Amino acid sequence: MTPQHIPVLTPDVPVPESFDNAAAAVDRLTELYGIATTFLCAQFRDALTNGPDGHRIRAFYPEIRITTTSFAQIDSRLSYGHVAEPGVHAATITRPDLFRNYLEQQIDLLLSNHGVPVTIGASTTPIPVHFAVASDNSIVVPQEGAADFTLRDIFDVPDLSTTNDDIVNGMHSHDEMGVGPLAPFTAQRVDYSLARLSHYTATDPEHFQNHVLFTNYQFYVTEFEAYAREMLADPASGYTSFVSTGNVEITTADAEIPTVDKQPQMPTYHLKRADGGGITLVNIGVGPSNAKTATDHIAVLRPHAWVMVGHCAGLRNSQSLGDFVLAHAYLREDHVLDDDLPVWIPIPALAEVQVALEQAVADVTELSGYDLKRVMRTGTVATIDNRNWELREHTGPVQRLSQSRSIALDMESATIAANGYRFRVPYGTLLCVSDKPLHGELKLPGMASDFYKTQVARHLLIGIRAMEALREMPLERLHSRKLRSFDETAFL
Repeated sequence: MTPQHIPVLTPDVPVPESFDNAAAAVDRLTELYGIATTFLCAQFRDALTNGPDGHRIRAFYPEIRITTTSFAQIDSRLSYGHVAEPGVHAATITRPDLFRNYLEQQIDLLLSNHGVPVTIGASTTPIPVHFAVASDNSIVVPQEGAADFTLRDIFDVPDLSTTNDDIVNGMHSHDEMGVGPLAPFTAQRVDYSLARLSHYTATDPEHFQNHVLFTNYQFYVTEFEAYAREMLADPASGYTSFVSTGNVEITTADAEIPTVDKQPQMPTYHLKRADGGGITLVNIGVGPSNAKTATDHIAVLRPHAWVMVGHCAGLRNSQSLGDFVLAHAYLREDHVLDDDLPVWIPIPALAEVQVALEQAVADVTELSGYDLKRVMRTGTVATIDNRNWELREHTGPVQRLSQSRSIALDMESATIAANGYRFRVPYGTLLCVSDKPLHGELKLPGMASDFYKTQVARHLLIGIRAMEALREMPLERLHSRKLRSFDETAFL
């Protein structure tokens, strides 16, 4: 009997039901997801122990669906929370426990803006067994050929042909049944990234906070831990715990964090608040590929903002080591996003993030107005994929840098900003000048040691202050309409 003709065994689930209460809708999503994953885990254990029983095992992601017959009358200042046109729109959902606050917010807006209920039921999209068992540490999915049966003959496995960014890239509008997308990511795409996040960062997705700082130097990690311990020592800070590599979580300022033998590719640390409004720091290392990888996966968590606070090469003779650079435009020569976001698409500066960063610099440096120009320049930041660009013929990259009026160069900022634009995540960049290669100040051993000691703590604190300011901003103001197209999903 071929796999296509094997009888399919599925769990019993409630029939689709309409809800006019967001919390109740998410409760049903959680129930459906729990039934499906519990069923898959139990069947998988049995198959490993006793072998297949002649059935194909399948369970489905839960789904949110809304049907509208007219355009919504909404506050024109709101860039999300409503479908673009009448019709049927739907989204498959995974891990409703992890996304509960997000789902309740988005569903509540739908209910308010359209005045019709949402329907919650099982979708027609199977849950790959790898994702179903991911939260059960007692189960390990063997590699193909390691089990006594062919895995994909019995269970659904991840299908990369349907796990893509077509929705956020504007390449998908409606399926073959005329159903439009309700959310920027499908459940399979979210599950794929949740698994990747655990692998790359060595911390579980549930620890990630809504405000993410990216850096390209380990020096910032030490300062972030020191700041976290200060906050944990202050009961009024609002921060509840600090999570380090390997999911080590401390709640007191003097708690010990064991040293790990092997660091992950992108060490990540979380200063948490009970409402998820804390700060996550990701050391992405050097290069646009790492920057894209990190943001590709963190985007599914729908953070409220991410900001790059790394080091850069200053390109102007008037700059000094330790000066700050606030990016208001980007020259993209990183190339890693060219297929997803062509370079002819402008990446605008977001006023809310720019103001927060500039005010944070003023607060920490105690400079303001014209005096602030002593330590900070605003201008174009170039991102390049060649670390040794200085060795190229100067009629090439150096001439383009001059023509673009760039004031600084790094290997990550434009990638992070461009992916923020692509994924509708508010973004910003505040860099610190660590060398000036065009003016004879190369990054050599010993030259920048004093700079690192004095500037890293201040630079990181500026990034933290900016994030804390953004945290106090209403979401409808922070999530700029600049990031939304005229044919958008209702969910952020």
